[in-house]
Amino acid sequence: MLRPMTSQSEILAALPEDTGRRLSLYADLLRRWQPTINLVAPSTLPDLWSRHIGDSLQVQAALPDALTWLDFGSGGGFPGLVTAIVLADRPGARVHLVESDKRKAAFLRTVSRETGAPAEIHAERIEAFNANFAGSIDAVSARALAPLVTLVAYAEKYLLQGAIGVFPKGQQAEAELTALSLDRRYQIESVPSQTQETARLVIVRALSAWVVPPK
Repeated sequence: MLRPMTSQSEILAALPEDTGRRLSLYADLLRRWQPTINLVAPSTLPDLWSRHIGDSLQVQAALPDALTWLDFGSGGGFPGLVTAIVLADRPGARVHLVESDKRKAAFLRTVSRETGAPAEIHAERIEAFNANFAGSIDAVSARALAPLVTLVAYAEKYLLQGAIGVFPKGQQAEAELTALSLDRRYQIESVPSQTQETARLVIVRALSAWVVPPK
């Protein structure tokens, strides 16, 4: 996992030069688009690197060997687009970003094109995507989208096929973990966030007895 980092310079110093360049371009594009499309909460824009980029980097770092990711409700690209940028030089990498807002999807496509990130943008609702997608997935992520129980329900078919869920969660994590723990199909690991003192990174795996082959 990443060590705690609080500034743009610290984050960039810990990354390969090409990754840092791509993330800096992403940050510039987000600031340019933000006045037109609300990609992040305006109050968090001054802390873009620590609050959003650094927080997203730890998601990919939790499963560094995963090459095929699925990110639900990608919004401004956190964490899915950050994951794609980190994986830009990895052969076979692919990150599927599901975002129903057409304007945000257009932003994600622009950043993917400008940075060369291996991202595929799906401008549709999660339910529609799940009904039609039949590819293989190594890992599933989502940030600031829904309670854990809902996220796991969205990701269910991928988790039961062997994918691993990585979900950043804030102060409400403990209550959500309690609700999710009632589902005996899953092994749940909760680790401290490397960027926010009260946050957690929740990692969800299906128990082996429940894993089924993909259709």
